[in-house]
Amino acid sequence: MADTPVGDDEINRLPTDKDLGLLQLSTVLYYLHETNPDNGLVRDKTDPNAPVSIAAVGMALATIPVVVERGVLFRDFAAKITLKRLRYLLACSQGPEPDASGYKGFFYHFLDIETGRRVWDCELSTIDSAFLFAGALTVGTYFDRDTPAEAEIRNLADALYRRADWNWACDGGATLTHGWRPETGFIQHRYQGYDEGLLLYILGLGSPTHPLPAESYRAYHATCEWKNIYGRELLYSGPLFTHQLSHMWIDFRGIRDEFMQAHDSDYFENSRHATLVQQEYAIRNPLEFVGYGENCWGFTASDGPGWVKREVNGVEREFFDYIARGAPFGPDDGTVSPWVAIGSLPFAPEIVIPTVRWFADLDLGMTGKYGFKPSFNQSFVVPESPTGWWTSPYHFGIDQGPVVLMIENYRTGLLWDIMRRCPAIVTGLRRAGFGGGWL
Repeated sequence: MADTPVGDDEINRLPTDKDLGLLQLSTVLYYLHETNPDNGLVRDKTDPNAPVSIAAVGMALATIPVVVERGVLFRDFAAKITLKRLRYLLACSQGPEPDASGYKGFFYHFLDIETGRRVWDCELSTIDSAFLFAGALTVGTYFDRDTPAEAEIRNLADALYRRADWNWACDGGATLTHGWRPETGFIQHRYQGYDEGLLLYILGLGSPTHPLPAESYRAYHATCEWKNIYGRELLYSGPLFTHQLSHMWIDFRGIRDEFMQAHDSDYFENSRHATLVQQEYAIRNPLEFVGYGENCWGFTASDGPGWVKREVNGVEREFFDYIARGAPFGPDDGTVSPWVAIGSLPFAPEIVIPTVRWFADLDLGMTGKYGFKPSFNQSFVVPESPTGWWTSPYHFGIDQGPVVLMIENYRTGLLWDIMRRCPAIVTGLRRAGFGGGWL
């Protein structure tokens, strides 16, 4: 399908604020429908056999202020749901045993949805735990009334965050490891260079109990890559989600650390450049995938057609399953993710809004249950598919949060306003050397 430009009148008209509100509502229903009501744990994806994603639990927590402020749930009922989830999380088994829920305050990436214990010999994940902590701090800051329920939410959220031992997670090094397994110890990979780990370090630096030293943040930046891509100067990271997830909670407009001061930029502006680079890559379409264009872009970590090779229009193509796709340096197999384009709405609404309309016209489920399909590939023909090409059979819990939260930040700045009042975030930013703007 060839792309066509959208006129200024259409950019201003579609989608409307009402359309965005409906997309938010359909997307956030994931966290209401795919949650175990007994303990508040959230499925990783819409496979009935899927385990819990601890990051999805954090994002579900973060969306609670949105559903309250948008009139989806009464505040008192939302507080009860929040309490059940936080009480359960804090009571989950923490220890070195291989079937615990976590260790040293961090949680395993995937848990059993009934027992809350580790599955699949998965890793104790620092970044997924960080998304959980960010969600907990969101509700802990939002529920600020002088009632027993809201006071308990604040105490539980604080306790969940305080017990994480950030220095242990460094394993004697300057930077944070990706995680740990009881069978083999720490994972060798570390968060260094620019990525979604920005939030991880800010939370670690802000800890009132086990704070990271300031040098850990400097070490995180030591391998950053400042690039000129398509005439744009930016701090590079290929998958678009890495430029978004920290921004769900933190308003980086006008605040700068030492690195951004040196480049006369900020992380919000950097994410805008990264978004525009993705669109430009799709317009240029150097690998000539079907469908790419001005309003069809969004390359990130996502589900895909599978690890197969196919001949497409006389060219042998290699396709991938779940992998961190990126632009402009790949990997790329023709797979596009609507959710990640929407996640850039605050950064570049003038290109995201017509892109949302384009995806809607492709019949990708914008108004259906849970909103847009998380990924699709028009180069991978599937004759029995309603569209004629591959679309993901599942929705994923970690893809829903950015849609709900970034639409809300675009519409009202709600999450940003809440987290400006969060002591952990403010302290972490200041210890990382941020200053200026609202800070």
